[in-house]
Amino acid sequence: MSIEELINGCKKNDIKAQEQLYRHFAPKLFSVCLKYSRNYSEAQDNLQDGFLLIFEKINQFAFKGSFEGWMKKVIINFVLQQYRKGTFLNLVHENSPEEIDVEIENDSEIPIEFLLKIIQELPDRYRLVFNLYSIDGYSHQEIADMLSINIGTSKSNLSRAKVILKQKIETLTGSKNIPSIK
Repeated sequence: MSIEELINGCKKNDIKAQEQLYRHFAPKLFSVCLKYSRNYSEAQDNLQDGFLLIFEKINQFAFKGSFEGWMKKVIINFVLQQYRKGTFLNLVHENSPEEIDVEIENDSEIPIEFLLKIIQELPDRYRLVFNLYSIDGYSHQEIADMLSINIGTSKSNLSRAKVILKQKIETLTGSKNIPSIK
């Protein structure tokens, strides 16, 4: 079945189409969930619940643009909504729009699993802003709108996330001269 046929099947609540769509896209969307979750178990829960939401909203997809991109947005918005519902997401509202210039790039000597682990260990507010900006390419204005914060807070949280990540990488490598993380 083509992706278009799977989508149309899902729009008709065809369980087999839903299963095939899940099997096809779950690995890619799980990596999105891992970026935004505190741990593997939470990422699994977010993936399952996110797919239920995708199936619920699939009639809204009008075959304009990338279906995978649409699903990714649904998943990200779902995860952000879970954080907004909880009391553990307390964004630090700062009026300082200053951005500390800390660049972090993956060096071949630093395992990607380690980078994912230290990103997951960031405080919720920093992890969300870091992933939205650095990995998924949202602007500070978009992040501010999504998280109901001001642009300066988004910039500050990103800078603080980068500082924490750089410190953890320096600890791993034992060096202050590590390449930057973007």
